[in-house]
Amino acid sequence: MNIDRIDLNLLVYLDVLLRERNVTKSASQLGLSQPAMSNGLRRLRDLFEDPLLVRTSDGMTPTERALELQPVVREALAQLEKAIQPQVPFDAATSDRVFRVMASDYAESTLLPQVLSRLRVEAPNTTLDIMTPSDVSFLDVEQGKVDMVINRFDSMPQSFHQKSIWSDTFSCVISRDNPILDNFDLDAYLGAHHVWVSKTGWGVGVGINPQDVQRLGWVDEALNRLGKKRNITVFTRHYTAAMILAEGRDLVVTLPSRAANLLKNSPSVVIRKPPFDIDPFDLKMAWSPLLQHNSGHQWLRQLISEVAATMPSDS
Repeated sequence: MNIDRIDLNLLVYLDVLLRERNVTKSASQLGLSQPAMSNGLRRLRDLFEDPLLVRTSDGMTPTERALELQPVVREALAQLEKAIQPQVPFDAATSDRVFRVMASDYAESTLLPQVLSRLRVEAPNTTLDIMTPSDVSFLDVEQGKVDMVINRFDSMPQSFHQKSIWSDTFSCVISRDNPILDNFDLDAYLGAHHVWVSKTGWGVGVGINPQDVQRLGWVDEALNRLGKKRNITVFTRHYTAAMILAEGRDLVVTLPSRAANLLKNSPSVVIRKPPFDIDPFDLKMAWSPLLQHNSGHQWLRQLISEVAATMPSDS
């Protein structure tokens, strides 16, 4: 098949169809009539010799071939868009751009204050719109409606660009009045009441099953490898709430060390190393391939990387 015999508009149709998975919505987004969009889908099916989208009880579902094509087509269109649009340099000093960043409150409390300080100096007219993981869907990120997602991710779509910001360990935050401080070993840790805190990825969260160790995360997986289990009495998705709960006399909070160290000067709590080994994790930023070559986005990514590199692990 020669590419000069292909109507490249069909790739635009395919990109939108696979994103919306709805002929009517795709037609509306492209400013086409529904019959024209249906005709485009028919031509795509002929071109790739595959149905691409199949109607099921869940709506239009992409075939395996369509899922293989989606990141390839998206990247090809992104490169084409870069080639045909004039590259306008980003002027941080005068820009009034709104940067929308989805961040867990771990990232929001440890990294973003320093990022905001740099923005106020170097790009004083910009606005930082910080969104929570529950505010953002996969499609929002894929379509470039959100500039950046910063969080811990168990998995990442292959089409997304990503970069590690830093690696972090874990620490225990304990009330100064908690008697387990006198002999803080594994037995004391297991005998305490614990606060679980985590929110990875993006999208609306679901309830936690305390028996599902695989979904509980790093701390409980580390204990499971030892054949142990902690007594979790509070589940929260907010690190700030967990740090407040740590002041409770009978509670232990195990959380990322950079978050724990925000309390290092608190008179009411003590920070201790966990009495067992927990694998470190990476905080990452990820973004849509549609934004990869945007000059303002490139500037923001560089600024975040520079800020993270200057922050000591015990800050």
